[in-house]
Amino acid sequence: LDLYSRAVVGWAMGSRLTGDLPEQALRMALTTRLPEAGLLHHSDRGSQYAARQYQQLLTTHGITASMSRTGNCWDNACVESFFGTLKRELVYHRQYATRSEATQDIFEYIEVFYNRQRRHSTLGYRSPAEFEARAAVA
Repeated sequence: LDLYSRAVVGWAMGSRLTGDLPEQALRMALTTRLPEAGLLHHSDRGSQYAARQYQQLLTTHGITASMSRTGNCWDNACVESFFGTLKRELVYHRQYATRSEATQDIFEYIEVFYNRQRRHSTLGYRSPAEFEARAAVA
């Protein structure tokens, strides 16, 4: 999640939370955003984020790692809020027959609705895409 624009810039799904899922999401973000060295990457203290391979990927791209304090969800409030919104606006209203169906629905929610259409009070009631477009012009 890009804290500046609230855009979801990298995500991945799987049947189990393994170390490769966060890496896939990070690689997606790196590919789509091409961040400059010095970017700050914040996460909770999950073992997948503390894993040597994940930390090495951050270091390779000049990204500084930051982790929440133990047991403090407030340190990662924006991400916690996103997942709450995803569940409240989409997941709790659906029943999926297959993982593939869920993945497609969540893809559409993130890439079509959330990033391009959903308005955020923090962004002056603009979508992440609109907020970024206006910031690029300014």
